[in-house]
Amino acid sequence: MEQVEKRRMCPNCRAFITTSDRVCPYCDVQVAPSYRQQTADVVGWIPRERFTTVVILLINSGFYAAVALLSIKMIGPEGFMDFPGRVLVAFGAKEPSLIAHGQWWRYITAGFLHGGLLHFAMNSWVLFDLGREVEQFFGTARFLVIYFVSSVTGFVVSNMISMSISIGASAAIFGLIGAMIGLGMRTKTPMGSMIRSHFGRWAVYGLLMSFMPFFAIDLGAHVGGLAGGFVVGYIADQPKLVDNLVNRMWKFAAIACVVMTVCSFALVFIGLVQIL
Repeated sequence: MEQVEKRRMCPNCRAFITTSDRVCPYCDVQVAPSYRQQTADVVGWIPRERFTTVVILLINSGFYAAVALLSIKMIGPEGFMDFPGRVLVAFGAKEPSLIAHGQWWRYITAGFLHGGLLHFAMNSWVLFDLGREVEQFFGTARFLVIYFVSSVTGFVVSNMISMSISIGASAAIFGLIGAMIGLGMRTKTPMGSMIRSHFGRWAVYGLLMSFMPFFAIDLGAHVGGLAGGFVVGYIADQPKLVDNLVNRMWKFAAIACVVMTVCSFALVFIGLVQIL
C-alpha cells in the first residue's frame, strides 16, 4: 500500500499528484496537506488523520463496557469475555422477531455491539487500520455516511436470510472496503487501479473467512455491508477543495446519520430502564 499512501488526487482537477504537492502542477490550484500530513491533535491526544475512526472505536468501547457490566451482573466474571444473547438483545442486537414487531432501530444499534472480547478486539484492530485509509480519501462526512449506511444494509440483508441474533462492526468494516473499491472503479487513473487491486484483495480474504464455520460469522451482514459501502463510495467520490453545495449535502447527511444513531440508542436505553 506504499504507493497509495504517497499519491493522491487533486480535489480540483482530479489529476494524479503526490502528497508533498502544495500546488497542483496541472491546474495551479493550492491543495491542502493530506490527512497523514496533518499531525496536529484535534482533542488533545487523538490524531487528526484517524479522528473519526478513533471516536467510533471509543463509542464501541463504551458499549462493550456497558454490556460487560450487565453480563457480569447476570452470569458472573465470565460475562466479561462472552456475552449472553439476552443481554445483547437488550442492548439492541439484530433480532428478527423484534424487528418484525417494529423495532427498526436494531438495524442501527447492532453495528456498535460485540459478542465478546475476541470479537471486539478483532473488529477494533481491523477498523483502526482500515478507517485511517478511508478517512484519508473520503473525509469525515462521507466516511460517516459510508459507515452508517453499510452497517444498516449489512443487517438488513442479514435479517432477510438469517433468523439468528447478530451484532458487530464487521458489516460497516466491509462497507469501508466496498467504498474504496467503488472509488477505485470510478477513478480512471493508475491510482484508481491500485485502490481496486488492494481493497479487492481485502474483500476476497474477508469473504473467504466468512465461510469458515468455526468463526460463527454473519455472511449476510458482510455481503450487505460490502454492497452498501460500494454504492455509497461510488456515488460519493472525494470531497472537493471548495466547500460547495455537494460537500454541504454530505455534511447534512452525516449529521442525519449521527442523529438517527443517537435516537436509536435512546430507544434502547428506554427499554433497558424498563427491564432494570
